[in-house]
Amino acid sequence: MGSPSRLGDEDRSDYASVLDDVLASAEIQRLLERSDLSSGQLRIRALASAARTAPAAAAEYRSYAGLRRELHGRRHDTGPPPLSGPGHQERPGAGTLAVLGVLTPILAAVAAATFLVLGYGLRLTGSLAALSGTLVRVGWISLAIAAATSLISIVALYRTAALQSAPGAPPGVDRSADLDRARETWRTALRDKGIRPFLLQELSGSVPAARNPDTRR
Repeated sequence: MGSPSRLGDEDRSDYASVLDDVLASAEIQRLLERSDLSSGQLRIRALASAARTAPAAAAEYRSYAGLRRELHGRRHDTGPPPLSGPGHQERPGAGTLAVLGVLTPILAAVAAATFLVLGYGLRLTGSLAALSGTLVRVGWISLAIAAATSLISIVALYRTAALQSAPGAPPGVDRSADLDRARETWRTALRDKGIRPFLLQELSGSVPAARNPDTRR
């Protein structure tokens, strides 16, 4: 058997599938009954002549293949980024900064609570007034640092989530639907413009009665 030389390897199964659908149609089966050819012989001829029949749907195939190459390239481009480079790629030390961003608010809050408890505790006892005042001031400063770093960490997390989720997910889904439609358009054109006319021509030449659809046996 021949192979569709004008088609890519991944399209040959589509060609054979469309061919089998046409062969199974009532029109072709009725003509096969009047012909000396079997369905298997006709299928072999169609596969061997794919280089002649497939170009009948060349325009539809070019649109389908071009869109498929575009989407395949886009999927490769949206893979995991390398460990170094420009833009939003991961840089050395980024993990350490992320850990510090999480730990700093926690440590500052713990320190603030400790200093405030000790400071106000000393004030209640009325001892070491100078030290208690220092502890209270340090506690409030630590509490302000905890609040500020918490806010910065929250903003950074939202920004990271937005950058990771935003790039082109909806367009990817839409383009995949476009690819399915382009594939179906090509298959329809292949059936109507290429394979069916070829099979009818082959059958019309196999038995004289098949040349005139109005002839009755």
